Amino acid sequence: MPDKTSVIRPTDEQARLLARQLLQSARYVSLAVLDPETGWPSVSRVLVALDPSGVPFILVSTLAAHTRSLLADPRCSFMAGEPGKGDPLAHARITVMALAEKVAQDAPERPQLRDIFLGHHPKSALYIDFPDFSFMRIIPQRASLNGGFGRAFNLDAADLCAPVA
Repeated sequence: MPDKTSVIRPTDEQARLLARQLLQSARYVSLAVLDPETGWPSVSRVLVALDPSGVPFILVSTLAAHTRSLLADPRCSFMAGEPGKGDPLAHARITVMALAEKVAQDAPERPQLRDIFLGHHPKSALYIDFPDFSFMRIIPQRASLNGGFGRAFNLDAADLCAPVA
């Protein structure tokens, strides 16, 4: 039997740029976590923003199942990228494997993260300061980028995060 040719292309600057654009343009993502009680994967939709170094972060409530899951097991993944008209599989999307890290309420960067988040999600002002809410960085470890049909790439953390202007 002949060897199957890999469909994964070598990661180039164009792939890195597309990956970063998908992350920078995402207002929300589908976040996958592992339920600590059952071990089953679970998916939620969460609002997202990027910190100054380009690392995604989310605002979470202790009431949310995905928060409890991330606190029990920080491994997670998320998908970003919006389908346009026509076939949704023809549009670029990225799946990022990551580790969640809670930002302490008294962390010196928290006020800056709060301002960034409110800039992207002004309606969150209604609840952002509730005592059960906190930020979690979703630190990329690696990613799978699908730039449309026939354009698949594997990326590492260094390919994804770039300082946000």
